[in-house]
Amino acid sequence: MNSISNGYIAYIVNPKSGASSSKRLVSEFKSYLLSRDAQVRVLFTESLPHARQLAIDAARDDNCSMVVACGGDGTIREIMHGLEGSQKPMIIVPCGTENLLANELGYDDRTKTLISAFEGDCIKALDLGVVNDSRFTSIAGIGFDGEVVKRVNEKRGGHINHLDYFWPLWRTFWSHKFPNFKVSVDGEDIFEGEGMVFVGNISRYAVGLQILHYADFGDGLLDICIYKCNSRPRLLKQSFLTILKHHAKRSDVIYRQGKSIHISSTLRTVATEIDGDPGPSLPLTIEVIPQAVRVLVSPDAKPAGIRTRLKRIIG
Repeated sequence: MNSISNGYIAYIVNPKSGASSSKRLVSEFKSYLLSRDAQVRVLFTESLPHARQLAIDAARDDNCSMVVACGGDGTIREIMHGLEGSQKPMIIVPCGTENLLANELGYDDRTKTLISAFEGDCIKALDLGVVNDSRFTSIAGIGFDGEVVKRVNEKRGGHINHLDYFWPLWRTFWSHKFPNFKVSVDGEDIFEGEGMVFVGNISRYAVGLQILHYADFGDGLLDICIYKCNSRPRLLKQSFLTILKHHAKRSDVIYRQGKSIHISSTLRTVATEIDGDPGPSLPLTIEVIPQAVRVLVSPDAKPAGIRTRLKRIIG
């Protein structure tokens, strides 16, 4: 890529995100850029809104040639929000627990993958989702998934790992009451009943589960998967079928694509999450901004599957 001669690289880093291996990745890629005589300005985030503002400043600065975003899914979301509509390309240095979008784009924990993305000049245009005016890059979960994330966030004191999800998941499994939803897609009512809902831009969710099996992050559409579920046995059955990738065409699952999705519930409080952070309250209006951000990826990039992600988790 030749843009390093056209200005500086905004190297936006969330200093609270990531284990030691992630911090090594951040340092090694920065050293590589400096070895290429790139001008690198390291900018540390102080909060998620601050990450967005740093990206806004970079997008508006004609002297900035590109952005490197170092952080987890929440940090990446806010940086992309700041770059929305800009032609400035970005590279993702994954530093979070799940790194949903990074995994979908073929990023991993190897410096050579980042170098390949930088040198390969392969740019992908990504859609952004909008939930009640908040942006998201990957997946929004409503109901069971939102409750798990809420419990994790209540105990969160900094960087988290996969083990931090065990007890929240276990407690939610035994205590969750499946809400009654009403869902419409592009003005058409498609569901009313108990269950759980996922909406997003990417095909793979936590540990590589392909909940949104047909999702394409650049097609200008949102994918929605509704599990008709009202009991723990059915939840276990649907989870097993999702692992096998046999869920999307079942009669107890509704799978659609669209540009505008509305979700409401008869319950007062239903937990939601966007990109692994607690989301807004229902009712939700979810829409898509087509090809809002430009991301550099390795030319031979492939999404990480369940086996690859489990290997990384186990180490």
